[in-house]
Amino acid sequence: MSDSSTGSDRPWPTVRRIGRYRPLAWLRAGGGDLRANPIASLAYGLLFAIAGDVILIFSWRNAYLFTAALSGFFLIAPLLAGGLYEISRRHAAGLRSTFFDSLAGWRRNGESMAMFGLLLALAAIVWERTSAVLFALFVPSLTPDVAFFVSEVLLNPDYRGLTFVWILSGGMLALLVFAVSAVSIPMLVDREVDFVTAMITSLRAVAKNPPPLLLWAALVAVLTLIGFATLLFGLVILMPLLGHASWHAYRDLVE
Repeated sequence: MSDSSTGSDRPWPTVRRIGRYRPLAWLRAGGGDLRANPIASLAYGLLFAIAGDVILIFSWRNAYLFTAALSGFFLIAPLLAGGLYEISRRHAAGLRSTFFDSLAGWRRNGESMAMFGLLLALAAIVWERTSAVLFALFVPSLTPDVAFFVSEVLLNPDYRGLTFVWILSGGMLALLVFAVSAVSIPMLVDREVDFVTAMITSLRAVAKNPPPLLLWAALVAVLTLIGFATLLFGLVILMPLLGHASWHAYRDLVE
Protein backbone atom coordinates (compact mmCIF):
# COMPACT_ATOMS: atom_id res chain seq x y z
CA MET A 1 0.00 0.00 0.00
CA SER A 2 1.34 3.43 -0.86
CA ASP A 3 2.19 5.97 1.82
CA SER A 4 0.09 8.76 0.36
CA SER A 5 -1.79 9.90 -2.71
CA THR A 6 -0.98 12.24 -5.56
CA GLY A 7 -4.35 13.88 -5.20
CA SER A 8 -5.55 12.14 -8.40
CA ASP A 9 -6.72 8.56 -8.99
CA ARG A 10 -3.08 7.40 -9.17
CA PRO A 11 -1.27 6.79 -5.86
CA TRP A 12 2.32 7.67 -5.14
CA PRO A 13 4.78 4.81 -5.69
CA THR A 14 5.35 2.82 -2.52
CA VAL A 15 8.62 3.59 -0.73
CA ARG A 16 10.22 0.80 1.28
CA ARG A 17 12.15 1.01 4.53
CA ILE A 18 15.58 -0.62 4.16
CA GLY A 19 18.47 -1.68 6.39
CA ARG A 20 21.26 0.67 7.40
CA TYR A 21 23.96 -1.09 5.36
CA ARG A 22 22.01 -1.82 2.19
CA PRO A 23 24.21 0.58 0.15
CA LEU A 24 27.00 -2.00 0.40
CA ALA A 25 24.71 -4.52 -1.29
CA TRP A 26 23.98 -1.95 -4.01
CA LEU A 27 27.68 -1.67 -4.75
CA ARG A 28 28.00 -5.45 -5.01
CA ALA A 29 25.00 -5.64 -7.33
CA GLY A 30 26.38 -2.75 -9.39
CA GLY A 31 29.64 -4.64 -9.75
CA GLY A 32 27.67 -7.57 -11.14
CA ASP A 33 26.05 -5.35 -13.77
CA LEU A 34 29.46 -3.95 -14.68
CA ARG A 35 30.95 -7.42 -15.14
CA ALA A 36 27.96 -8.53 -17.21
CA ASN A 37 28.18 -5.53 -19.58
CA PRO A 38 31.80 -4.38 -19.42
CA ILE A 39 32.18 -2.69 -22.80
CA ALA A 40 29.06 -0.52 -22.66
CA SER A 41 29.59 0.30 -18.97
CA LEU A 42 33.26 1.22 -19.31
CA ALA A 43 32.42 3.37 -22.32
CA TYR A 44 30.43 5.57 -19.93
CA GLY A 45 33.31 5.49 -17.46
CA LEU A 46 35.62 6.73 -20.19
CA LEU A 47 33.20 9.55 -21.02
CA PHE A 48 33.11 10.57 -17.35
CA ALA A 49 36.91 10.54 -17.22
CA ILE A 50 37.13 12.67 -20.37
CA ALA A 51 34.65 15.14 -18.88
CA GLY A 52 36.80 15.30 -15.75
CA ASP A 53 39.91 15.90 -17.86
CA VAL A 54 38.19 18.79 -19.64
CA ILE A 55 37.37 20.30 -16.23
CA LEU A 56 40.98 20.01 -15.11
CA ILE A 57 42.48 21.33 -18.33
CA PHE A 58 40.30 24.43 -18.63
CA SER A 59 40.00 25.36 -14.97
CA TRP A 60 43.16 24.23 -13.19
CA ARG A 61 44.75 27.68 -13.32
CA ASN A 62 41.58 29.35 -12.10
CA ALA A 63 40.57 28.34 -8.57
CA TYR A 64 37.11 29.85 -8.83
CA LEU A 65 36.25 28.07 -12.09
CA PHE A 66 37.84 24.83 -10.87
CA THR A 67 35.73 24.61 -7.71
CA ALA A 68 32.55 25.59 -9.56
CA ALA A 69 33.19 23.07 -12.36
CA LEU A 70 34.06 20.28 -9.95
CA SER A 71 30.92 20.94 -7.91
CA GLY A 72 28.86 21.07 -11.10
CA PHE A 73 30.24 17.67 -12.08
CA PHE A 74 28.89 16.21 -8.84
CA LEU A 75 25.50 17.87 -9.37
CA ILE A 76 24.85 16.69 -12.94
CA ALA A 77 26.52 13.25 -12.73
CA PRO A 78 23.23 11.47 -11.83
CA LEU A 79 21.67 12.66 -15.09
CA LEU A 80 24.72 11.68 -17.15
CA ALA A 81 24.40 8.14 -15.77
CA GLY A 82 21.03 7.60 -17.47
CA GLY A 83 22.57 5.14 -19.92
CA LEU A 84 24.03 3.09 -17.06
CA TYR A 85 20.58 2.81 -15.49
CA GLU A 86 19.27 1.50 -18.80
CA ILE A 87 22.03 -1.12 -18.92
CA SER A 88 21.08 -2.28 -15.42
CA ARG A 89 17.39 -2.30 -16.33
CA ARG A 90 18.09 -4.49 -19.36
CA HIS A 91 20.38 -6.76 -17.36
CA ALA A 92 17.60 -7.34 -14.80
CA ALA A 93 15.39 -8.39 -17.74
CA GLY A 94 18.04 -10.88 -18.91
CA LEU A 95 19.29 -8.73 -21.80
CA ARG A 96 22.83 -7.77 -22.70
CA SER A 97 23.45 -4.19 -23.82
CA THR A 98 25.60 -2.33 -26.27
CA PHE A 99 26.41 1.32 -25.82
CA PHE A 100 23.77 2.20 -28.42
CA ASP A 101 21.14 0.10 -26.63
CA SER A 102 21.79 2.11 -23.49
CA LEU A 103 20.88 5.40 -25.20
CA ALA A 104 17.22 4.41 -24.89
CA GLY A 105 17.52 5.37 -21.23
CA TRP A 106 17.31 9.04 -22.19
CA ARG A 107 14.74 8.64 -24.96
CA ARG A 108 12.10 6.68 -23.09
CA ASN A 109 10.96 9.57 -20.90
CA GLY A 110 12.75 12.35 -22.71
CA GLU A 111 10.63 15.34 -21.73
CA SER A 112 10.80 14.61 -18.00
CA MET A 113 14.52 13.83 -18.25
CA ALA A 114 15.08 17.17 -19.96
CA MET A 115 13.14 19.03 -17.29
CA PHE A 116 15.12 17.34 -14.55
CA GLY A 117 18.33 18.19 -16.40
CA LEU A 118 17.31 21.85 -16.44
CA LEU A 119 16.72 21.69 -12.69
CA LEU A 120 20.20 20.25 -12.09
CA ALA A 121 21.73 22.87 -14.39
CA LEU A 122 19.94 25.58 -12.38
CA ALA A 123 21.38 24.15 -9.15
CA ALA A 124 24.87 24.24 -10.67
CA ILE A 125 24.39 27.87 -11.76
CA VAL A 126 23.12 28.85 -8.30
CA TRP A 127 26.20 27.31 -6.70
CA GLU A 128 28.55 28.98 -9.20
CA ARG A 129 26.97 32.39 -8.55
CA THR A 130 27.00 31.85 -4.78
CA SER A 131 30.71 31.04 -4.88
CA ALA A 132 31.38 34.05 -7.07
CA VAL A 133 29.62 36.44 -4.68
CA LEU A 134 31.32 35.01 -1.57
CA PHE A 135 34.81 35.23 -3.04
CA ALA A 136 34.22 38.66 -4.59
CA LEU A 137 33.08 40.04 -1.25
CA PHE A 138 35.62 38.45 1.07
CA VAL A 139 38.64 37.60 -1.10
CA PRO A 140 38.75 40.28 -3.81
CA SER A 141 42.47 39.68 -4.33
CA LEU A 142 42.03 35.97 -5.09
CA THR A 143 44.46 34.96 -7.83
CA PRO A 144 43.59 32.43 -10.53
CA ASP A 145 45.60 29.59 -9.03
CA VAL A 146 44.25 26.45 -7.34
CA ALA A 147 47.33 25.98 -5.13
CA PHE A 148 47.06 29.59 -3.88
CA PHE A 149 43.35 29.14 -3.22
CA VAL A 150 43.93 26.03 -1.10
CA SER A 151 46.91 27.37 0.88
CA GLU A 152 45.89 31.02 1.28
CA VAL A 153 42.11 30.70 1.59
CA LEU A 154 40.89 27.22 2.55
CA LEU A 155 43.79 26.53 4.93
CA ASN A 156 44.22 30.10 6.15
CA PRO A 157 42.81 30.72 9.67
CA ASP A 158 41.99 34.30 8.65
CA TYR A 159 39.37 32.94 6.26
CA ARG A 160 37.98 30.25 8.55
CA GLY A 161 34.55 31.89 8.59
CA LEU A 162 34.41 32.17 4.80
CA THR A 163 35.54 28.57 4.40
CA PHE A 164 32.88 27.40 6.85
CA VAL A 165 30.09 29.32 5.11
CA TRP A 166 31.27 28.19 1.67
CA ILE A 167 31.47 24.51 2.63
CA LEU A 168 28.19 24.68 4.56
CA SER A 169 26.27 26.29 1.70
CA GLY A 170 27.77 23.88 -0.83
CA GLY A 171 27.03 20.92 1.39
CA MET A 172 23.41 21.96 1.92
CA LEU A 173 22.87 22.38 -1.83
CA ALA A 174 24.56 19.03 -2.52
CA LEU A 175 22.34 17.29 0.04
CA LEU A 176 19.23 18.86 -1.48
CA VAL A 177 20.24 17.76 -4.97
CA PHE A 178 21.04 14.29 -3.64
CA ALA A 179 17.66 14.08 -1.92
CA VAL A 180 15.70 14.92 -5.09
CA SER A 181 17.86 12.76 -7.37
CA ALA A 182 18.65 9.68 -5.26
CA VAL A 183 16.09 7.56 -7.10
CA SER A 184 14.38 10.02 -9.44
CA ILE A 185 16.46 9.58 -12.59
CA PRO A 186 16.46 5.75 -12.49
CA MET A 187 12.71 6.04 -11.93
CA LEU A 188 12.35 8.23 -15.02
CA VAL A 189 14.31 5.66 -17.02
CA ASP A 190 12.12 2.83 -15.73
CA ARG A 191 8.61 4.32 -15.62
CA GLU A 192 6.35 6.75 -17.46
CA VAL A 193 6.14 9.32 -14.66
CA ASP A 194 6.65 13.06 -14.62
CA PHE A 195 9.77 14.55 -13.06
CA VAL A 196 7.84 16.08 -10.14
CA THR A 197 6.50 12.66 -9.12
CA ALA A 198 10.01 11.23 -9.43
CA MET A 199 11.54 14.00 -7.27
CA ILE A 200 8.89 13.73 -4.57
CA THR A 201 9.31 9.95 -4.50
CA SER A 202 13.05 10.47 -4.07
CA LEU A 203 12.48 12.91 -1.21
CA ARG A 204 10.14 10.43 0.46
CA ALA A 205 12.70 7.64 0.09
CA VAL A 206 15.39 9.77 1.74
CA ALA A 207 13.04 10.94 4.52
CA LYS A 208 12.04 7.34 5.27
CA ASN A 209 15.61 6.00 5.24
CA PRO A 210 18.01 8.72 6.45
CA PRO A 211 20.85 6.52 7.84
CA PRO A 212 21.31 4.28 4.76
CA LEU A 213 20.84 7.17 2.34
CA LEU A 214 23.38 9.33 4.18
CA LEU A 215 25.79 6.37 4.02
CA TRP A 216 25.07 6.10 0.30
CA ALA A 217 25.69 9.82 -0.23
CA ALA A 218 29.02 9.53 1.61
CA LEU A 219 30.05 6.49 -0.46
CA VAL A 220 29.21 8.30 -3.70
CA ALA A 221 31.20 11.39 -2.67
CA VAL A 222 34.23 9.44 -1.43
CA LEU A 223 34.43 7.13 -4.45
CA THR A 224 34.04 10.05 -6.87
CA LEU A 225 36.81 11.97 -5.10
CA ILE A 226 39.02 8.86 -5.26
CA GLY A 227 38.37 8.81 -9.00
CA PHE A 228 39.55 12.41 -9.31
CA ALA A 229 42.54 11.76 -7.02
CA THR A 230 43.75 9.00 -9.36
CA LEU A 231 44.08 11.55 -12.16
CA LEU A 232 40.67 10.51 -13.48
CA PHE A 233 41.73 6.92 -14.28
CA GLY A 234 39.64 5.63 -11.39
CA LEU A 235 36.51 7.24 -12.82
CA VAL A 236 36.57 4.77 -15.72
CA ILE A 237 35.55 2.02 -13.29
CA LEU A 238 34.08 3.90 -10.33
CA MET A 239 31.48 5.94 -12.21
CA PRO A 240 29.91 2.90 -13.96
CA LEU A 241 29.97 1.07 -10.62
CA LEU A 242 28.14 3.94 -8.92
CA GLY A 243 25.69 4.31 -11.79
CA HIS A 244 24.72 0.65 -11.73
CA ALA A 245 24.56 0.68 -7.93
CA SER A 246 22.20 3.68 -8.09
CA TRP A 247 19.82 1.59 -10.18
CA HIS A 248 19.77 -1.07 -7.47
CA ALA A 249 19.20 1.65 -4.87
CA TYR A 250 16.10 2.71 -6.79
CA ARG A 251 14.82 -0.86 -7.14
CA ASP A 252 15.42 -1.48 -3.45
CA LEU A 253 13.71 1.70 -2.28
CA VAL A 254 10.74 2.02 -4.65
CA GLU A 255 8.19 -0.75 -5.17
